[in-house]
Amino acid sequence: MNNSLVSTLNTGPSRPGAIPLSLYIHIPWCVRKCPYCDFNSHEKKGELPEQAYIAAMLQDLEQDLAFVQGRELQSIFIGGGTPSLFSAAAYEALFNGLQQHLSFAADIEITLEANPGTLEQGRFESYRALGINRLSIGVQSFDPAQLKKLGRIHNSDDAKRAIACAQQAGFSNFNVDLMHGLNDQTEADAIADLQIALAAGAPHISWYQLTIEPNTEFFKRPPCLPVETELQRIQDAGFALLDSTGFARYEVSAFAKLGHQSRHNLNYWQFGDYLALGAGAHGKITHASGEIIRYQKTRKPEDYLQRQPSRSSKSETIDNADLALEFMMNALRLQQGFTRQLFSDRTGLSSAVIEARLVKLRRLGLLEESNQLIRPSQRGFELVDSILSEFLPS
Repeated sequence: MNNSLVSTLNTGPSRPGAIPLSLYIHIPWCVRKCPYCDFNSHEKKGELPEQAYIAAMLQDLEQDLAFVQGRELQSIFIGGGTPSLFSAAAYEALFNGLQQHLSFAADIEITLEANPGTLEQGRFESYRALGINRLSIGVQSFDPAQLKKLGRIHNSDDAKRAIACAQQAGFSNFNVDLMHGLNDQTEADAIADLQIALAAGAPHISWYQLTIEPNTEFFKRPPCLPVETELQRIQDAGFALLDSTGFARYEVSAFAKLGHQSRHNLNYWQFGDYLALGAGAHGKITHASGEIIRYQKTRKPEDYLQRQPSRSSKSETIDNADLALEFMMNALRLQQGFTRQLFSDRTGLSSAVIEARLVKLRRLGLLEESNQLIRPSQRGFELVDSILSEFLPS
């Protein structure tokens, strides 16, 4: 196992002030809604209200400052929607406002999701100059026919050009998003997508199977997806290719070369804390009392822009009886697993409360333990739902 990955899991400080803090920012607009997308995204109508939206988020932040508890931000992730629709000037105003209230860690990771159909060289360079140091490029496929079926606004050349422009602008750390199990896709088709991303020099690849979600166009009119046996062949071939080219599968659908794991996503999966800004954004915070809450901002952009006294549409405390399950739903996504110390630090519970279940799952061959790291076995990683069922409140 990669030692750098182990070190990210062996955190030892006491709760809650030392729990890492990140920030998720949601930009809810897209040029066009993709038929598979169930995220909080909305087709833009006319000019985007950049200034008003940035002002609303900064006002929103002021109401959440008690959540910070003196901590530095370790990472920022700007997701969507299509965040690359916003100008560099908008993000400059946002970062200036954030830094009036928040301290950024010296090595902060700042990721921006980018759609190849909305980018040009100058914008990449402007983003990089602001301190954005990681991109997540939503390619999905390099196959022109698949891109059309997926409703993407870019073509294969746009995707390749976006990756090249990102590198030319100085981005050495970036992710390429790819789907597999697409409409009538063969193993050769799926592997060809991966090979193009690898040849382009991507150091991180998110490679995940298309799933049909409710409230999407694909749910109403499902595409013809490969059968299970073909899906398994695609997955096995993709895993073998990525492994042979130096990529570690460190999460269910995340593959990275050494030193290029997403720190922001690792914080999610290790049950860290994160602030939320923007329409529909979700946050999770550990209070000084030890109470852990999840909260969500008002979903509709027009409502979020109303400058309401509070933009939180929902907030709930995680009951102690649910904490073990909540932790495991995140930590078990990681092939590297977790330590008992991490469990205690992030939940406030003694690891003794899960010990009997850990013993049972090891006996069943679903978990394994080595050097204090507890993780799913190869079989267990494919049966995560069965593992999680053991941690349901009795």
